Amino acid sequence: MNLNRLSWDDLRVFLAVARAGSFSNAGRSLGMDHATVGRRVSALEFAVETPLFERDRHGCRVNAQGRTILAHVEAIEANLLALTDTLQNGTPAPAGPVRVATMEGIASLYLSEQFARFKRAQPGITIELVTSSHDVRISQREADIFLSFFEPHGLNLDVSRVGRFPLHLYASEDYLGRYGTPLTVDALRNHVFVGYIDDLIQLDAVRWLDEAIAEPAIAFYSSSMLAQMFAAVAGAGIVMLPAFAHAERFGLAPVLPQLIKVHRDIWVSTHQYLSRVPRIKTVLAFLKDTFATEFPA
Repeated sequence: MNLNRLSWDDLRVFLAVARAGSFSNAGRSLGMDHATVGRRVSALEFAVETPLFERDRHGCRVNAQGRTILAHVEAIEANLLALTDTLQNGTPAPAGPVRVATMEGIASLYLSEQFARFKRAQPGITIELVTSSHDVRISQREADIFLSFFEPHGLNLDVSRVGRFPLHLYASEDYLGRYGTPLTVDALRNHVFVGYIDDLIQLDAVRWLDEAIAEPAIAFYSSSMLAQMFAAVAGAGIVMLPAFAHAERFGLAPVLPQLIKVHRDIWVSTHQYLSRVPRIKTVLAFLKDTFATEFPA
């Protein structure tokens, strides 16, 4: 192996291909054509004297040697990001974009407000809040930080449980005026509910209504927590919502809050090397402190 042949440009292209799964996808992300990406990868494989990818008609994936090199390249990338932040900012205060991915409900009803507060304390950091109904691949840099209602698994991930939030049943005053307020769990069988579309549920963690009542009578279905909440506001039925939604501000009243006990954990994950980048480290610390204060695990 000739270390003098190693180039960061080649390593950067290798990293993009490993994450994108093909030369063409990596080229689009880097602004390069397919042939240039191929030459860069070939140059790196020549320098390290071993193939790094297994190729087939669907694309390519890193082989055993490639996975070993990938871990080191990701560490280099994280150190370069930290160095770039320091040199560009010229100040110890962290700055730059941080992409946080999570589910629609917690993003819209809770985190957007929390990040507005964060921005006042950290004006140099720009939050990019991305909503997704499925697992976000931190290892492929789809986001810097992922917040989920389940424990993610993957290579080189730092994962921690940061909070535990309760869920409650809610209904509008209009609905309760028309159908009455249930005083027992058994009385819920005489009511209608708002819930998720079963065959479109991508996360089992959101099947929370089933834990409150067996075979609820659903009057309104939606794949969106926001749509469910506002349907309940309009009187469509009883809805189950996380406490972080603060549903009372929309005119919803808790139903049997002392009798219905449903909880979910909240997990935060990031790449183990990226967690050392000052701006990402700062956002992680803010999220952990926020959940520890309001919804301790």
